Amino acid sequence: MPELPEVETVKNGLSPVFVGRRIVKVKLNRPNLRTAFPANMIDNMVGATCVNMRRRGKYIWMDLDNSQTLVIHLGMSGSFKINPTEFKTHDHVVIETDAGDIVSYHDPRRFGMMFFVETDKEHHHKAFATMGVEPLGNEFSADILLDKIKSKKMPIKPALLDQNVVAGIGNIYACEALYRAGISPLRPANKIKRIEAEKIVQSIRDVLNDAIQSGGSTLRDHRQTDGEMGYFQHHFDVYDHAGEMCKITGDIIIRVVQSGRSTFYCPSHQK
Repeated sequence: MPELPEVETVKNGLSPVFVGRRIVKVKLNRPNLRTAFPANMIDNMVGATCVNMRRRGKYIWMDLDNSQTLVIHLGMSGSFKINPTEFKTHDHVVIETDAGDIVSYHDPRRFGMMFFVETDKEHHHKAFATMGVEPLGNEFSADILLDKIKSKKMPIKPALLDQNVVAGIGNIYACEALYRAGISPLRPANKIKRIEAEKIVQSIRDVLNDAIQSGGSTLRDHRQTDGEMGYFQHHFDVYDHAGEMCKITGDIIIRVVQSGRSTFYCPSHQK
């Protein structure tokens, strides 16, 4: 599942093509993805101008000048391609702008989704009403993190995956951030001390920014809008490195399962 850096990378790639441009054509090559496309999707988009592209958690928001925001979730295999040289079987949505650019949405597994919300009222939608703060925003702090996890007895790593705690963090970047912070993923969330919370917050910011600079991580399906893979997977410290040596202690990185997800960490470095 694409996490914050992958979604941010896609949003950044789409912005120059869409922002300030009028949509002149939308083609839906099937009736649904994970859920049905909105019945008014084509009517809402054709003739409207995109005024902004934003990201909230793992969602992309496309603001239109008709007070509608198209919300996009990439699911597990969704990707956009700008001006494709050919169309493929799983190109389910094709959008054309008044500049002549064509953008296709490709999603073999069809776990993505698109729906509309009224612009500036997005936070009232059930998908966003209780979502946590943005980890790269000014609101994210040790105080906020401690307040969100103070009653959670679960380990800190699955707590960070709770989108109501902090938005956009997924399995890869939770593992990597905790490694950088030197915090064991097995530690009870409500036992994290303030100085440790400060390290976690800074490590989350650092690893996300580093990943965005690398275009995200491509383990299977993620592609940037120019078709290129992300490259941050080449900089993982622990994720998917079970059995290898920790670069800090030289001890062996291990894998455990938490809440059905693989966790990778170094027991001697992360306390």
